Amino acid sequence: MKAKTQAPSITTGPITGQLLLFFFPILLGTFFQQLYNTVDTVIVGSFVGTNTALAAVGGATGQLVNLFVGFFIGLSSGCGVIISQYYGARDRNAVSKSVHTALAFSLVSGVVIMVLGLALTRFSLRAMSLPDEIMPEASAYLRIYFLGMIPNLFYNMGAAVLRAIGDSRRPLYFLILSCLSNIVLDLVFVVSLHMGVAGAALATILSQAASAIMVLYVLLHTDSEVRLNPRELRMDFGWLKKMIYVGLPAGLQSTMYTISNIIVQATVNSFGTNTIAAVTAYGKMDVLFWMVINAFGIAITTFVGQNYGAGQVKRAFQGFRVSFALSAFATLFLSAVIWFFGMDFLHFFTKDPAVLAICRRLIHYVVPFFITYIPIELCSGTLRGMGNSWMPMIMTMIGVCVLRLFWIFLAVPLHRDILTLMTAYPISWITTSVALSLYLFLTRHRYHPKNLVKQNEKSTAV
Repeated sequence: MKAKTQAPSITTGPITGQLLLFFFPILLGTFFQQLYNTVDTVIVGSFVGTNTALAAVGGATGQLVNLFVGFFIGLSSGCGVIISQYYGARDRNAVSKSVHTALAFSLVSGVVIMVLGLALTRFSLRAMSLPDEIMPEASAYLRIYFLGMIPNLFYNMGAAVLRAIGDSRRPLYFLILSCLSNIVLDLVFVVSLHMGVAGAALATILSQAASAIMVLYVLLHTDSEVRLNPRELRMDFGWLKKMIYVGLPAGLQSTMYTISNIIVQATVNSFGTNTIAAVTAYGKMDVLFWMVINAFGIAITTFVGQNYGAGQVKRAFQGFRVSFALSAFATLFLSAVIWFFGMDFLHFFTKDPAVLAICRRLIHYVVPFFITYIPIELCSGTLRGMGNSWMPMIMTMIGVCVLRLFWIFLAVPLHRDILTLMTAYPISWITTSVALSLYLFLTRHRYHPKNLVKQNEKSTAV
């Protein structure tokens, strides 16, 4: 029996309703994806009961995972843009070739990242100045996590393929089921079998494998253009170059974010275990904002990609404006919730008064600046949807990575305090948001449906 993957068209009809119908499954899917590590953190923090264990499943380990996986997900966004454009143009053959190349690429990337991750785990943690008391548990968590990299990346690519054609619900269903299995396995491995952080990592990779199996089943049985034929699963380097041309800047952009965060994390590590635990716990709370804004970014990239591919540039920009208004409203609401109720939420992660005091300072200082980040995500997503990923990457490199480095190495030594360090975030958000907004406004007249053909010809020549 074939699994029908009939996604509603987002090239016609009311823009607000379509964006929200596409956005909410992505948001819930992102929520359940984040819940993997959050569940690990809550259970480890509650049942292992040490700050070293809590720090081992967040902070430095999370940044290293983001470095590898984030780069691949950035590349996969290029695959999604190409697929969404040709899906909007109703080119069935191009969609099929893109899908098979993308999925084959995910399998090869999974092997490469697994090997690199296993080989570089201890060296990377040392380079981030991780305290010796955290090192054994953090190393165990990361090495087990990297063993599950192949299904992890296959799921992410498969989900990107489905979202590219407007199907954001199936990836959500897969994540809900795999997250529930992660909770059950966490309770078995950590609580019942007393495996500590290693058990939390094992629960995570087994659950991610389950989600990969589910997305594989749908791709094998769907009757849409994205159906997977195992005999055609190979990397067509012509199509791969098209995807990399669009996706590589997004991957590099994600990497630069992570590298700058790793440098921030290395500085956090120098403040001691309590500060590491506080930043880890705070990160599990402010992820609510990042889930929302990233979901809007994915939604607008797909919306713009399909409409641009269909020749509806005006509608693509209308979608950008609607998405901006919706994300601003959501950001203000979440900022208020975190400001007033964040400390209640953080008690799930730690009861240590010293850790909670640091968390309170972080909330009151950083949260009011969330609103300044919105243009980075939405302008970048809009530009990527129309095939322009390089300029967002360059602006992000300068505004986020370089600026944060200058701040950390010049300002922090003058006043060694966690808030001085965290000032790097709002400064980089404001600068990059202004630059991207001006660029999108000044170049908006360049985008025309005929440029889609020119961009594809250029990408094959790269």
